[in-house]
Amino acid sequence: MSTPLHNKPKVLITGANGLLGQKLVEQLVASNSWEVIATGRGPCRLSGTGYTYEMLDIENQQEVDDTLLLLRPEVIIHGAAMTHVDECEKHQEACYRANVLATKYLVAAAEEIAAHFIFVSTDFIFSGLDGKNPYTEEAVADPVNYYGQTKLDGEELLKRSRLKWAIARTVLVYGLANDLSRSNIILWVKASLEAGKQIQVVDDQVRTPTLAEDLAAGCILMAEQGATGVFNISGSELLTPYQMAMETADYFGLNKELIVRTDSTQFTQPARRPMKTGFVIQKAIEKLGYSPKTFRMGISILAKQLISS
Repeated sequence: MSTPLHNKPKVLITGANGLLGQKLVEQLVASNSWEVIATGRGPCRLSGTGYTYEMLDIENQQEVDDTLLLLRPEVIIHGAAMTHVDECEKHQEACYRANVLATKYLVAAAEEIAAHFIFVSTDFIFSGLDGKNPYTEEAVADPVNYYGQTKLDGEELLKRSRLKWAIARTVLVYGLANDLSRSNIILWVKASLEAGKQIQVVDDQVRTPTLAEDLAAGCILMAEQGATGVFNISGSELLTPYQMAMETADYFGLNKELIVRTDSTQFTQPARRPMKTGFVIQKAIEKLGYSPKTFRMGISILAKQLISS
């Protein structure tokens, strides 16, 4: 017998229309343990039922205050952010509003209702130049681009707050979602090779790529367990983009000879990237029971979703 709705704790998700947001809503609804409030700036792009959707501009302080005071969620998972690294570098004011000011408003409103606040952060708070990768939760942050700086500022707002807080740091999130234009390395490699295009892929950067479903599951474990502090929530394998491309080609049986190994010096991008990041995820495995998929399994999950989409 399912619990009456009003007995369930409320969880509010920011950025619910995004890749992570969609996976969070899906998994939280499936668990049947939460009253799920999905929020986003525009109209709802989510499929399925079992949740409430509220339009919310998190850069509007009054809207944030009113919404949180009215809904009073026990848990907030703040996944909304401006994440396109080069756009953040070129449009720093917009990035500051989206990633720092919005977080400041949410934190202040959350303090009023004593919510458990889970903030999604990134490996881009690190330089990747100090030879310390993969990073643990205790590593010292030193961002090399504006996006990384704003996410670090968001972390600091939380740490200085009166809230019960937790930070989920992640790396290179990939997945498939409804109505999203952003691609990912798997889809890009697959489409390029199927079209017979030669692609150049760097082999001097290292990451621990993260399936969006795994990141959502990690955030939910944090919510369920009332976890506090910093947790690395990523994949477990250290891979270069070149290795990811080769593995993708291998999985789909595509021509690997079209993949040309190169390095970062061949590309000019507005924002610098950390060279080598990746995370040690032992803490999340031991304390939360987190269990991420391998990259190969991630590809197979995406492949199945492509067929059914």
